[in-house]
This record gives sequence, C-alpha cells and structure tokens, in this order.
Amino acid sequence: MSKTIGVKENWRRLWLDYRSEAFFAVILGALVVFSYWAAAFIPEDFFETFINPVQYVAMIMVCLFGAFLMYRHHEGVAMRRSWGTVLLIWALTETVLLILRYGYGFMAVGGTPDDPLYNVSLTVGNIFAWLLFIYPSQVLWPGWLTWAKAAVVVLPMIIVGVIDYFVPANLIYIIMLYPMAIFFLLCRHIRMYRRWCEDNFSSMENIDAQWVVRYLIMLALLGLSFYFIVFRYVPNRMFTQQWVFLLILGYSTEQILFRKDPWEELLKEDGKFDNTSSSDEPSPANRQLFEQWMDEKKPYLNPDFQLNDLRAVLPMNRTYLSQFVNSEYGCSFYMLVNRYRIAEAKRLMTEQPDLKIQDIADRCGFSSRRVFSQIFTRETGTTPTEWK
Repeated sequence: MSKTIGVKENWRRLWLDYRSEAFFAVILGALVVFSYWAAAFIPEDFFETFINPVQYVAMIMVCLFGAFLMYRHHEGVAMRRSWGTVLLIWALTETVLLILRYGYGFMAVGGTPDDPLYNVSLTVGNIFAWLLFIYPSQVLWPGWLTWAKAAVVVLPMIIVGVIDYFVPANLIYIIMLYPMAIFFLLCRHIRMYRRWCEDNFSSMENIDAQWVVRYLIMLALLGLSFYFIVFRYVPNRMFTQQWVFLLILGYSTEQILFRKDPWEELLKEDGKFDNTSSSDEPSPANRQLFEQWMDEKKPYLNPDFQLNDLRAVLPMNRTYLSQFVNSEYGCSFYMLVNRYRIAEAKRLMTEQPDLKIQDIADRCGFSSRRVFSQIFTRETGTTPTEWK
C-alpha cells in the first residue's frame, strides 16, 4: 500500500513540476498541426517566390545576430561560445541551401524513395540536427562534450549513410533511429539534472530543467516535421519546418544569453574553497550547528541561498555538504530549504493575517508568488489563500 502511495506521490510531483511543459507541448503541437493544414492553402508559386526566400533570409539573419551576441557577451561561458559556433554553421548552411535552391534549382529535401539522393538528404538532415543536440548536451553534461566527442558521436550516422548510398541495402530506418536514440538519452537525464540542481540550489528560477524540456519538445516537433516532409514532400509544408526552427533558434539564444549557468557558478565557488579541509569528516554536532544557524540567521530568506553558503557553519566541500543534507534529512537541499520557508510563511500568515500573499512570498525568500503558491500547495495540499 505504501509503495502505491509513493508511486502516486512521485507522479503527482512530476505533474506539478512539469505541467506547464505539458501544456506547452500540447499548444505548440496544435500550432504545428494547424500550420501544416493552413500551408496547404498557400499557392505553391507564391510560396516559392516570396515566402520561402524570406524565411531563408530570416533564418540567416537570426543565426548571424545570435552568433554576434554569443561571442560579444560570452564572458568565458563555454556554452555561449559553442552555441555561437553552431549558429554560424547554420547561417553558412542556410546560405548555401538558398544559393543552391534559387541559383541552381537543387532542393536539399524532397524527391521520392526512388531518388538515389532521397536517403542522403535524410542522412544530411540528421547530421546537421546533431548540432541542435549540442545545446542540451552541454546543459546536462557540462564539460563532457567537446567538438572531438561530438564528431565521434555523429560518426556512426555518417558511416551508415555512406553504406546506405553505396550498398544495395535500405538502411533508412537505422538512419532515423540514431538521432531518436540520442534524443531519448537526453530526456532520460533531465530528472538527474533537476536532482543535481535541487541538491545545490534553493531556487530553481533561471537554472531549472524546464527550459531544457521545452527545448527538447521543440526539437522533437522539428524532427517529426522533418521526417514528414521527407516522406510526404510538398513545397509549402516547408513553411512549418522553417518557423519551428526559427522558434528554436530564438528561444535557445535568449535562454543561453540571459539564464544563469549553475555549473559555472559552483566551479567558481569551489575554486575559492580548500577541499582538503579536515572538517570534511561527519560529526554528530553538525546537525545541531546547522539547525541552530538556520534558526538564528535565517539564511533561507535570501532567494539566492545555495548549498555552498552552508560553509559558513560547516566548512566542508560541496560533495560532503550534499551528502550531509541527504543523509540527515532524507531530501534534497532545495526541498529542505523550502520546508523552512513554508514554516516561516505559516508563521507570518498566523501572526500577520493581513499580509498579502505577494509580501509573504517576498519575505520568505521565494523568487515569485507563483513559485511560492506552487511549492506551498505541493507541500501542504492546499493553496496559501485556502490555508489562511
């Protein structure tokens, strides 16, 4: 019975954590389907002579402008430099495709299964799609992905594509499955990444996995759209493919430029701390020191409170601090801090019932009223208004 309740609670928390992403997927999916339907009514000549070249030019300009922003404001962040390189490669690719299509009449995607370049176009599309996997890979495995490793990962797809072209064996489904396998591998690591964030930060604002989830949703829709065009090519259906890709470029560029990089922050803090400290060994007094410090100083009222701040009272390295919180309290640092914040919120609502919900959220260290309401509801089963 308890196991069943635990499973239900996990699903409940999963839904609360990612319901906005579920709605995002439904709405964007509906827009893509509607776009395919509406594109059928665009005259093919009008699409080829006006809409498609405008979309190509827009793609090139967005890529070039995004690359300029990444290199101009990289501030030593590897993610920004790598994404700027990806944008430059895409700008060059789109420029070449534009010249080939309107200068020489060559289309990169299209044809029929009898066309010898049919599977080649699918292979090339999947190889370039790997560039879009660099972004979530850098987020979920920071420091792991280098250009050499990226080349090694994409090499099997190139080999399969070459074999498919020269050997009389239809390997199109293997070509399709390879990027899908990488996609699902990234999805599998999202929960691990969120858990890592919760072990180190008290606020998920600007560093949470939600934006990576949305990126992967857009990437999945882009991939499905690409496969649909390859197998059922109609020129004006490229309209949908292009605007979805523009959405991905704009969204990812904005996120990389303005959101915090938690790994970079922690590495800077770790560099200031001597990990050979003799205080790393667990002590029965650590819990008492920690709780006394939390009760007296109330550091959790700071929205930017993080695991490294515990070194003010427990001079351990980050690994030991994380193990201390998990073993002593059976939860992540994020959940523990939110328990303190919720307790403080209850105290304020009891002692000062006239306080507005927004004021309570601000005083208790929550980044916004929405976050406060979401966490309060998850922890207590009622909204703050209902609890008052």
